[in-house]
Amino acid sequence: MFGLIKTWKALEAKGIMGINRRNADYVLKYNKRNLYPIVDDKIITKQRAIEAGIHVPEMYGIIETEKDIEKLKDIVKDHTDFVVKPAQGAGGDGILVIADRFEGRYKTVSGKIMSHDEIEHQISNILTGLYSLGGHRDRALIEYRVTPDPIFKSISYEGVPDIRIIVLMGYPIMAMLRLPTRQSGGKANLHQGAIGVGVDLATGITLRGTWLNNKITKHPDTTNAVDGVQLPNWDGFMKLAAGCYELCGLGYIGVDMVLDQDKGPLILELNARPGLNIQIANDCGLTHRAHAVENRLAELKEKGIQETPEERVKFSQELFGHVPPHA
Repeated sequence: MFGLIKTWKALEAKGIMGINRRNADYVLKYNKRNLYPIVDDKIITKQRAIEAGIHVPEMYGIIETEKDIEKLKDIVKDHTDFVVKPAQGAGGDGILVIADRFEGRYKTVSGKIMSHDEIEHQISNILTGLYSLGGHRDRALIEYRVTPDPIFKSISYEGVPDIRIIVLMGYPIMAMLRLPTRQSGGKANLHQGAIGVGVDLATGITLRGTWLNNKITKHPDTTNAVDGVQLPNWDGFMKLAAGCYELCGLGYIGVDMVLDQDKGPLILELNARPGLNIQIANDCGLTHRAHAVENRLAELKEKGIQETPEERVKFSQELFGHVPPHA
């Protein structure tokens, strides 16, 4: 009993946020239920982002009904590679990444050969709600396949690494890089075995990582160090994340982004209930940072001031960065 109390006090002192606090003090407080569809449906998110001039992977087509599935050949006829996603999927489930064509068939990113009928079957499963939040009927979107920037080649396995930034009322408060592994099947999903690597908000330099809830410094497949990597265009990622508050109106979100070798930073999706493993990756709690932002908001409210995304990024980098940002 005393050991548990000691552990709880240590976590509390470090500002570690638990799921109950996240839900009660942040998700319920700052995220209006009527705005959830903006982030829970990837098609709506993408459309809103395009309207706001924010870069996202190009959408090739949408399949809404079983009848629409016959449109698939026309949608992908000009593309050798593409991605099929459930619009309301969660945790990376139901996503199919086609990397190439082979003898009239399709080759996935892992090398598996699939027929057109198999892809249609996957889309049919998506439409029935097999992968959607709550099991509701869903839509399938077919979109551009991201090609990761070469900087990730030595620290990733097969799939596309992504960057998750937690944003509170437009202020980035914590970030991590998620790296696919063999165990995760090339997906950047921590629950499936991907690596989470903390990122210095000020500089974009990676910190130590977490894999299967253990701290690590090397990628298990490539054996290369995951810390000390400078992520390109970091300020661009930070400004993109900060601007997503205006995009969706939700106050507490996870912004998932990728770095494409040709198109640069792209927003993949937004999450209204971002996970808490990011704290392990950063060896730091979210609570103290969230309180600092709330105090900042209270001060600005008294003065009748609202900060721009650029000003919010500057505040976060100065307060939460381990290294002062470059001038």
